[in-house]
Amino acid sequence: PRWHQAALRFVALGFEHILDGIDHLLFLVCLVIPFRRIGPLVAIVTSFTVAHSVTLIASAFDLAPSALWFPPFVETLIAMSIVYMAFENIVGVKLRRRWLITFGFGLVHGFGFSFALSETLQFAGAHLLTSLVSFNLGVELGQLFVLVLLIPSLHLLFRFAIAERVGTILFSALVAHTGWHWMSERAAQLSLFDIEIGLPVFNLALLASAMRWTMLLLIIVGLLWLMYSLFPQTRDDDEEKRSTLAKG
Repeated sequence: PRWHQAALRFVALGFEHILDGIDHLLFLVCLVIPFRRIGPLVAIVTSFTVAHSVTLIASAFDLAPSALWFPPFVETLIAMSIVYMAFENIVGVKLRRRWLITFGFGLVHGFGFSFALSETLQFAGAHLLTSLVSFNLGVELGQLFVLVLLIPSLHLLFRFAIAERVGTILFSALVAHTGWHWMSERAAQLSLFDIEIGLPVFNLALLASAMRWTMLLLIIVGLLWLMYSLFPQTRDDDEEKRSTLAKG
């Protein structure tokens, strides 16, 4: 295919993957329930986007483990991320902790996105980078579409139907229940694999791989430092005030 044909195809694939991925959708919902104002929302969504983009790109360039146990391991961690976010919503969370944890789990979700991408890269032809960027763009457009529908719906729900704090707890409890079942099922599937991690043999291939992972780690640390500078701690104060008003 030509580059623009590959781009359109992979934008559509990324968009569809988000809408079809119930676990990714529930994680996204859990992320934003307590933080629906523009400032905190930008911080959290940016953190998730940057993180999953890093591991998605890394996987496309063969930096992810190729062992058979790795996909069920990642799927188990994705379910665990849903359970964690739901429980954090129930007990209360601050913005700074939310976007930092989101970044960590975003790295995991990026590997999950890469599994869907790897099944369709055969249609990329000679346009690997274009297809990769387009798939990621489709994922972001899908997330934006969900948020555009979700945020106004939550505002209306918490304004006219149920108190914000009560609604957050009830919905998060339901999500945690679902995520817990997924986590148990995926952990059971993971246990069927014989996970053996032996000592690596030192050679040029190992050295090259170590250098690539070191570069990736430096990129992740640099991105964390940049976002830590961009998203000031003072925004937590606004959320605490809103939480206090909601409880009252």
